[in-house]
Amino acid sequence: MKLHELKSTEGSRTKQTRYGRGISSGRGRTSGRGEKGQKSRTGGGTRLGFEGGQNPIYRRVSKRGFINEDKTLYAIVNIESLNVFEDGSSVCPTCLKEAGLVRKEFDGVKILGSGKLSKKLTVKAHKFSKSAQQAIEAAGGTIEVI
Repeated sequence: MKLHELKSTEGSRTKQTRYGRGISSGRGRTSGRGEKGQKSRTGGGTRLGFEGGQNPIYRRVSKRGFINEDKTLYAIVNIESLNVFEDGSSVCPTCLKEAGLVRKEFDGVKILGSGKLSKKLTVKAHKFSKSAQQAIEAAGGTIEVI
């Protein structure tokens, strides 16, 4: 195939519509702009996002991200920090708060499996990661989901 043999596909190239060239052209007189009004005038129309004087959506919507109101927040405690408690003791969310491991309980406490647990504990929390559950049970302790 050579450059002079190239042809555009059927219907891909259409003739430019000539506006305002008499009634018989089909686009004469008002040139497809309708009668009167802001949009019929030269240079008429509104800027992008204009809502007729109403406060536009880009000003109504907050611009600092989305916050999901239904999201459950958990106070996170790693297994390594549970070594503070005595061997054989029971650990609950209030005990964690007293020990200073959790500032605020939020919607619950979640225990994560980072680090090593060297004591046998009974841990009560709202959620446990699988690795934390395995580590507590490996140390001889038990878990209780509140």
